[in-house]
Amino acid sequence: MVPVQLLADTSGEPVRPGTAVLRLETTSRRTGTFDGAWWPRSRDLGSQLSGLVIALTARLGTISRVGLDTSGWDETPGHLVVAGHTVHIDWSAVGDSTMIVTRGAQDHFLFLVVPPQTAAGPAHTAMAMAVRDDNAVSAEHVLAAAGVTPAAGTAVPSRSPG
Repeated sequence: MVPVQLLADTSGEPVRPGTAVLRLETTSRRTGTFDGAWWPRSRDLGSQLSGLVIALTARLGTISRVGLDTSGWDETPGHLVVAGHTVHIDWSAVGDSTMIVTRGAQDHFLFLVVPPQTAAGPAHTAMAMAVRDDNAVSAEHVLAAAGVTPAAGTAVPSRSPG
């Protein structure tokens, strides 16, 4: 497993798949939509999430839960054991390219998830846009503005009436 690279500032660093960009600023108010952004290497959750959880635990403390969108992953387990600790995984079918990370019982961090097939330039742009303090737009808007297109098979299926 290649370790996750955490970047506090994306301006001078190359961004590669597997990179998490974090804004770990403790403030009395939260002004940006996202606390971080993650660009996994593939849709294989087991091989991708472990490294991120290890890196986040080192900086944030124990991660108890992760909320993910079912459309972005090949499998949807209910939990993952990372470094001997069980991380519960909540799934939704909203197709919104986000991830919610929970530290302890109540601290929530919202991440943009950049699709794995994204080229480096657009991925870097999307990750940098997502963590700006003045970002107040959705993941869909960030990805579109960066020129990122969804992966095949990641659209939320429409439900037929009846």
